Amino acid sequence: MTQTIEPGNPEAPTQPEDTGTGSRPAAAIPGIIPAALKRRVPKYSDLAPLMQFKKPEFSRAARLRQASTIWDLRDMAKRRTPQAPFDYTDGAAEAEITLRRARQAFLDIEFRPGILRDVSRVDLGTQILGKPSRLPVGIAPTGFTRMMQSEGEYAGSQAAAAAGIPYTLSTMGTASIEDVAAAAPDGRNWFQLYLWTDRDRSLELIERAARAGNDTLMVTVDTAVAGARLRDVRNGMTIPPALTLKTVLDASYRPAWWFNFLTHEPLTFASLSRYTGTVADLINSMFDPTLTFEDLDWLRDTWKGKLVVKGIQTVEDARKVVDHGADGVVLSNHGGRQLDRAPIPFHLLPEVSAALKADNSDAAIILDTGIMSGADIIAALALGADFTLIGRAYLYGLMAGGRAGVDRAIEILEKDMLRTMALLGVSRISELTPDHVRLLKK
Repeated sequence: MTQTIEPGNPEAPTQPEDTGTGSRPAAAIPGIIPAALKRRVPKYSDLAPLMQFKKPEFSRAARLRQASTIWDLRDMAKRRTPQAPFDYTDGAAEAEITLRRARQAFLDIEFRPGILRDVSRVDLGTQILGKPSRLPVGIAPTGFTRMMQSEGEYAGSQAAAAAGIPYTLSTMGTASIEDVAAAAPDGRNWFQLYLWTDRDRSLELIERAARAGNDTLMVTVDTAVAGARLRDVRNGMTIPPALTLKTVLDASYRPAWWFNFLTHEPLTFASLSRYTGTVADLINSMFDPTLTFEDLDWLRDTWKGKLVVKGIQTVEDARKVVDHGADGVVLSNHGGRQLDRAPIPFHLLPEVSAALKADNSDAAIILDTGIMSGADIIAALALGADFTLIGRAYLYGLMAGGRAGVDRAIEILEKDMLRTMALLGVSRISELTPDHVRLLKK
């Protein structure tokens, strides 16, 4: 009869069974120390393979290689960038509740992996708005980008082109539509539009974007007035940064940033030649608070490429903009930079996905806000997003190391996504389903 002993059973024998020889192993004899546990003076031949001292590296490339997460890039960016431009990127509106909630939303999930799947090859490629993208993420529109680091939009667009993903130039970008197209001629460039009170100026921008080869127009609709970005107020943030006593003192700790800023071409914009003042003043003076769905109809008639509406925060508005001709929606609360306590895009995602499917709509669902890892991106895709956009995540890389820093940010996200997909037992984006993610209840 065979006796089965469960793991951890206190009745399990702790000594080897008697073999009938009457002998006991040395390890079992009290007072006898096995040879492997006796102390000795190490030999050089034993130490030599362990001694792998490397020459210290202090280059930017070496520092970037040490960054394993987007948070690491953020730490580097904070050390290298003056407080005002860093806070402009890092901050949000009012008490910054929305931004914290958006990031927390990605933490409050549980992945549900499948096992015994062949994940020897994982493909992150996808289709978005009629064309392929090598990764399910693109670069979101960000304003005043050359203020964060002198390579600005040129670094972002070139890194995106090299990675095979879309790049979106903001109306408030600090490089012209034409210059970005020339910098990344083989990239897929999109243009983000803020409708101005001056419709002729808006039309001019649309025409320039079309001539420069942009295939998608992304109109942002959540900036009727400027949000209360209190970090900018406290820092006395202006465009361009002003040389006050405070900024001069701040510059003394970050001379490289100021050297780059002062020795490159002054900030120019995608949509206006020069501007001096606060961001809030610019938004309130130029953007149109009377914008309605009739204006969206006008855009649909005017723009012949793909039209995406950014700033969708309710299911009803997602349905309505699609009814008015939008090819896609961007679930976004402007990175928490407009209305504090706004809906969280990741929470809204399943409802919008279900609603558009019920309407038999093929409109693309794109998500931004709060993404800080490739796992965040995979979770969004599983819950119904077709694509995602990163803003702060790539800007941290830009501030940490220019074009090379943006490349590193994309590389970090790609590795995250590949690892997460493989561990989920998924080899293609199309295999992701809501069953792979569970929202944890608080």
